[in-house]
Amino acid sequence: MRRREFLGAMASATVAWPIAARAQQPTPVVGFLYPGTPELSTGIVSAFRKGLGETGFTEGRNVAVEFRFAYNDNARLAELAADLVRRPVTVIVAPGSTPSALAAKAATQKIPIVFGIGPNPVELGLVATLNRPGGNVTGVSSLNAELGAKRLGVLRELLPNATRFALLINPANRSSEPLIQDTQKAGSAVGRRIEIFAVKSARDIEAAFASLAKQGVEGLLVAPDPLLDSRRVQLVTLAAHQRLPTIYPFRESVEIGGLMSYGSSAAERDRQVGIYTGRVLKGEAPAELPVMQATKFEFVINRQTGRALGLDIPETLLAQADELIE
Repeated sequence: MRRREFLGAMASATVAWPIAARAQQPTPVVGFLYPGTPELSTGIVSAFRKGLGETGFTEGRNVAVEFRFAYNDNARLAELAADLVRRPVTVIVAPGSTPSALAAKAATQKIPIVFGIGPNPVELGLVATLNRPGGNVTGVSSLNAELGAKRLGVLRELLPNATRFALLINPANRSSEPLIQDTQKAGSAVGRRIEIFAVKSARDIEAAFASLAKQGVEGLLVAPDPLLDSRRVQLVTLAAHQRLPTIYPFRESVEIGGLMSYGSSAAERDRQVGIYTGRVLKGEAPAELPVMQATKFEFVINRQTGRALGLDIPETLLAQADELIE
């Protein structure tokens, strides 16, 4: 080979090699671990993708997402988390679910984990502190599990003469116990007893509502929980059938006919989970990313449902609402 041809070939190789190397870099994979079903996770996935996109990542272009759903069987989460670790994925996302976050943490101490949960993650043992999580876990705490007193206060303002209230919870959810304590403490402070109704399946929900009617419960609080959220249509239908004023943790229940909701914005929480996931994919360590806490809370009232229940919603409540659905 002539000297000029040799130098030209070397120059071409020098230019082509970095391009080829960049092209061969593996696409990062996000493991998405959720206890519910694909059909009822569409809002969570949409908000998550939005946040991910804000950091420059688009599914199918420069990031892949492996979805794992437990179909409302929390016992499967450990197996699904272990499967993602074997895959292996670049980061595991556990949005809207304390059981998913705990299962992911139990499965790996190396792969970064980003959660989106209701209760305090320090109390759950997910992180060391909110400001400096340490380890491989960080995320967003919506504080929905700590709003039992606020929701009870709203119900009491709506039903000032009511004496019997109930809280519907899923005992398999680790955040249920602090929510029970918060709500019952608030009830005791105003001389009201809060009955606890535990459900683990759709059949349990039917039985619980039958018991609510027999016991003359006048107002119901629904706990934030993936199982209960996945059954929101059933809950709203039963509450309407029994003409039972009910307050939910998420606005989605009110949008389909529920009476009221109070809680942090689930869409904002899941968007922030997507943003944190993108930051981790870019190289930031979970140990150095402070746990984000909810700052946006929503109080939504469905006035049409109120009229159907024959309720005279106080002007003070209407004035407090962030949104009135007519």
